[in-house]
Amino acid sequence: MGHREDLLEGARRCLLAKGFVRTTARDIVKESGANLASIGYHYGSKDALLVQAYLSLVARTGDEFEPVGGGFTSPPGSLERFEEVWSAIIATMGPGSVWRLSMEVLTLGDRLPEVRDHLAKAQSEAGRALVAMVLDVAEEDVSDAQLDTLGKLYLTLMTGVIAQWAFDPKTAPTGEELTEGVRLMIEAAGRTP
Repeated sequence: MGHREDLLEGARRCLLAKGFVRTTARDIVKESGANLASIGYHYGSKDALLVQAYLSLVARTGDEFEPVGGGFTSPPGSLERFEEVWSAIIATMGPGSVWRLSMEVLTLGDRLPEVRDHLAKAQSEAGRALVAMVLDVAEEDVSDAQLDTLGKLYLTLMTGVIAQWAFDPKTAPTGEELTEGVRLMIEAAGRTP
């Protein structure tokens, strides 16, 4: 591994141990074995490095969304697929998960403007990935209309689930509970004159 990769790995470990605010450039250097100047050379700034480290942690966690034993089995776009996807996502939450870092960015966004700005750009891609999983399509095949509707809905749902897991994992929703809520919402909408 070169300095760039060493820095990224060191930043990942620091984020998981300390979060965004408490991680210093010296922490990353100590954890990575690289030198202080290499952060600026390879990433431009400590914050830009931390954003890349966070995004790579989210991508790794996203790889864990697939159910054990392979891909999703229920029909694309169905409530059953919705439940499968959200159950797989929820399985990645809990103590020590990367999602607590998302809460830190949400609550301290005004103190982390560079981090927040980088993550805001990446947010739509997260929505695209969620839509792709539920509809069983390639991410590049998710339309702008789907991204602007389903993608935003799923990101809003994700933020709420992360918040509930951060505050009280015992009462946080399961995939089954979320699906039943959607089912009831659809039924109620069908009864409205």
